[in-house]
Amino acid sequence: MKNNNFTEGAILPKLLKFMLPVLFAMFLQAMYGAVDLLVVGQFGKDADVSAVSTGSQILHTLTNLIVSFSMGITVAVAQRIGQKRPEEAAQTIGTGLIIFAITGIIFTVICFFGSGVLAAIMHAPEEAFNLTQNYIRVCGGGFLVITAYNLLGSIFRGLGDSKTPLIAVGIACILNIVGDLLFVAVFHLGATGAALATVIAQLVSVIISLFIIRKTKLPFELHKSNLKLEKSYAKNILRIGTPIALQDFLVGISFLVILAIVNQIGVTASAGVGVANKVCAFIMLVPAAFMQSMAAFVAQNYGAGHKDRAVKALKSGIGVSLLFGIVMFIIAFFHGDMLSGIFSNKPDTVAAAWDYLKAYAIDCLFTCFLFCFVGFYNGIEKTKFVMIQGICGAFLVRIPVAFLMQHFGGGSLFKIGLATPCSTILQIILCFAVYINFRKNINTGTR
Repeated sequence: MKNNNFTEGAILPKLLKFMLPVLFAMFLQAMYGAVDLLVVGQFGKDADVSAVSTGSQILHTLTNLIVSFSMGITVAVAQRIGQKRPEEAAQTIGTGLIIFAITGIIFTVICFFGSGVLAAIMHAPEEAFNLTQNYIRVCGGGFLVITAYNLLGSIFRGLGDSKTPLIAVGIACILNIVGDLLFVAVFHLGATGAALATVIAQLVSVIISLFIIRKTKLPFELHKSNLKLEKSYAKNILRIGTPIALQDFLVGISFLVILAIVNQIGVTASAGVGVANKVCAFIMLVPAAFMQSMAAFVAQNYGAGHKDRAVKALKSGIGVSLLFGIVMFIIAFFHGDMLSGIFSNKPDTVAAAWDYLKAYAIDCLFTCFLFCFVGFYNGIEKTKFVMIQGICGAFLVRIPVAFLMQHFGGGSLFKIGLATPCSTILQIILCFAVYINFRKNINTGTR
């Protein structure tokens, strides 16, 4: 843990050293989700692909809510570490574990008993409705496991440790691949088999992560007495995490609306967008990794009073991320059929996926700015602004443009997909406006 101090030393090397394990972990996490669709796409029907596409998007939205909410722990713990107050970091973690245990139970009940309602809301195609419902029910039944799996990663990142979450994700990814091949390819359980593989893999990963925690020398003592709901620490976690979670949830809802629009076009379009979303998980990896890493890196420096160092980290992250964004744009826009073909062997599905993917390729040029800004603002506790800019992008641009293109775009998935880069542009403008004000405050010495 001594090497996890971000408040001194060269910025870019330290940021990259912390970010790379996060990137690899997110790559494995993307592989984790992609394998479900890949195996189902090769051994199942379009209805199975559609079910995994719709069901996983719902679960992804709820999981993102947990991950975003747990950012409250990541930032709070990182700031306490930066302030040399490890005992408070321990109590923050203990309080957070109680909060998220309750949250996981609530989401389990919602998914297990409300799977049919969720599938209906998403306008799941008739051929895939029961399969979608089963996928949501099985994954939702294990949501307490999914919560623990993601929460542990957030705690480690708050401590400046990005390698342990990488190990946990790697184990889960391997087990998920084995499970998918067993349940889908061998037992022919389709979308339900993919859901079973997901839950079992994450359960084993959680058990191993807990074992690693017991063997790791932490910067504080974590006792059973820390596992209680302390009002002041809970309030701090909620103050930081709630705006981020609400923003991500509402943004996730906007993407669910787009998927519901596409589902009304037909099962091939639904399957195509599902494939495209899995490809997007890979082409957006670098900016997404910087977003998570930036929050912990900036939080430590902000907590220690090194605001200029936090700003330099932001600029470094944007510069590196932009280089990768240009490369991903070229690959996804001009060779999206090759990428989509990895997940489906059906020409119509691949064509639909590539059409939708072109819009996301354009977004690659913008997310390098947006994601780094979001990580930066989370790190300095401007989470209410993060919520506002996300909601503005989703409800003032993304959803209206998607509805507009649905009616006047001639059924083009590319035109519907343009709703995403359009919303990103608005969000970047808002981020730059707040950044200018932040720099003025640094110059005048205000917080």
